[in-house]
Amino acid sequence: MRKLLKSMALVLAVASPIAMAADDTIIVVSHGQANDPFWTVVKNGVEAGGKDMGMKVDYRAPETFDMVAMSALIDAAVNQEPAGLIVSIPDAKALGPAIEKAVKAGIPVISMNSGVDASAKLGALLHVGQEEISAGTKAGEKLKEMGGKKGLCVNQEVGNVALDQRCEGFKAGFGAVEVLPTSNDPADVKAKVRAALEKDPAVDTILALGASTAGEPTLAAVEEVGKTGKIHVGTFDMSANFLKAVADGKAAFCIDQQQYLQGYLPVVFLANYKKYGLMPGGNVASGPNLITKEKAAQVVELSAKGIR
Repeated sequence: MRKLLKSMALVLAVASPIAMAADDTIIVVSHGQANDPFWTVVKNGVEAGGKDMGMKVDYRAPETFDMVAMSALIDAAVNQEPAGLIVSIPDAKALGPAIEKAVKAGIPVISMNSGVDASAKLGALLHVGQEEISAGTKAGEKLKEMGGKKGLCVNQEVGNVALDQRCEGFKAGFGAVEVLPTSNDPADVKAKVRAALEKDPAVDTILALGASTAGEPTLAAVEEVGKTGKIHVGTFDMSANFLKAVADGKAAFCIDQQQYLQGYLPVVFLANYKKYGLMPGGNVASGPNLITKEKAAQVVELSAKGIR
């Protein structure tokens, strides 16, 4: 009888979102590097969500783009039995077992930023982010409309499925595109973009996949070869400096995926799930939102504050 009661208690704990966890902590594990301001905005959203919902939040990330380290962070989070787990999924194959372990343990999981295609398959309740291929296609169509003929897609995290999909979408919307792999080091990005431009003067369009890590050094490389304003440069995500370049006509646009919401909304959803068993019925699209010259000046201040 004692074993039966114990088994019934375990089933109820797994089945009920309200009874599942006594802890009020929500753990976030992302792949974002410490040197990337993009993820600072995500973290700001996480902390604001925790404050607004009266929940403890704990944000964790590996120091570099390292799926082994990230998987270990997820395993460690599962062992703490939090009220909820929020994860980005840049590599579903590498992170899948750790995420599935969390789900089997009865921990509600929401994915954010990357991994929309794998999220439901791994057992996550929903995904908060943007669909990357369609966002890349939209960017490519805009750059083609601006007169671009030959493009570069600067990818600072080759192997990150979300970034690979952005380049795929760019090709679909634009046409002639070469992927330029770099590291996450802005100096490396600038050097490789400059070398590519010097090698092929026909390149007239560049799409970077991160404003601070790739977009700003790309603009610096374009300036060094004397082609500011002659080469159309767009970027995913935003930074105060890149937005200023857009406002000044030195860059084409930023693609805002509203990463603050990617941190904020999952915390809100998991808090309501714990308290009331409430959860939206599907994924939540946080972007894309194209920020062109007409809009750029309006969001520079918010970007500097770590919100946009």
